[in-house]
Amino acid sequence: MSADVRRTLLSMLIVSVCTLTAEAAGPEVNPKRIDILGKLSDHHYLDFKPLAKVELPRILRFDGRWEFYPSTTAALNREDGWTDAYYLANPDDLVFKKDGITLAPVTYELVRADGNGPDFDASITSHLVWFLLSGVLVFVVFGRLASKYDRRSAEGLLPRGAFMNLFETLVVFIRDEVALANIGPDKYLRYTPYLLTVFFMILFMNLFGLAPWGVSSTSDVMITAVLALTTFAITQIAGTRDYWMHVLAMPGVPKFMLVILTPVEILGLFTKPFALTIRLFANMAAGKMLVLSIIGMIFMFAEIFGDTVGLVSAAVWIPFTVFIYAIKIFASFLQAYVFAMFSALFIGLAAADHSHDHEHS
Repeated sequence: MSADVRRTLLSMLIVSVCTLTAEAAGPEVNPKRIDILGKLSDHHYLDFKPLAKVELPRILRFDGRWEFYPSTTAALNREDGWTDAYYLANPDDLVFKKDGITLAPVTYELVRADGNGPDFDASITSHLVWFLLSGVLVFVVFGRLASKYDRRSAEGLLPRGAFMNLFETLVVFIRDEVALANIGPDKYLRYTPYLLTVFFMILFMNLFGLAPWGVSSTSDVMITAVLALTTFAITQIAGTRDYWMHVLAMPGVPKFMLVILTPVEILGLFTKPFALTIRLFANMAAGKMLVLSIIGMIFMFAEIFGDTVGLVSAAVWIPFTVFIYAIKIFASFLQAYVFAMFSALFIGLAAADHSHDHEHS
């Protein structure tokens, strides 16, 4: 059993022991219980508790037409039949504001009166917001760095300042130790921009999860799958004739063996992006669960032994959480590097020109 799998199973065990998940999205939650799986889930709002909750736009397709709403609350209070799934099962728990008849969302699952949901839900979610924010941050940071670098180069000056030197070190490392080392001197510059983009986007998403109210989009398997499929598409486009020959009709192999080997090789094309997806997702989700589970120990002690014991136990759990946070900062860089390195390796294998002068056995 790999270390990643063991870490994930350990985190899930801690969650099951240390937390009691809130029941079916009722409006009241025990303050001494932490819904850890809920905190890892994607939402239709940005949670800045206890300051505010910012609802995100809803984009729904129903009965052949698209419907746009600025928020879930706006969708609930339009006269076109949307309601929260919670109110269908609990019609007596309708929540109203004092200044008007405004229905408040509970589960954020929009359904019709008959219980049917939208045909397609393309709504903006919290994980998507933080994913897009990381992309914007990459664009802004490196746009500014590129202009400063060009200006100083034109003046014959070297980069100056911790900010420029830090990013220059990372860029040179990805270019030389990841792109050049795995793709080769002939083609590495063609793919270096993608490897830099994916490295820094993953890094920023990982670090966002450590910030107050931040969310790590890489703990969402759909986000990591999109990143892995992007690498998969670039790999297949980069594939040479020699690469496809090895996949579809491996030279030097008896024809009858191709019936077995060709399907295996084709399957191998898809196992690579699957491994990229699960590796990044499992590591980031497990780390987040572990941090929340350790903090949850304070509330578990408080619920079992009383508030005083829970407060005293914080002297143990808080330093431990800080230690785990330090490890997660290192893991944020490491997982971004691992994803970029394997992407470069897969692209390099596809783009390489192999010699057939030797015999295949």
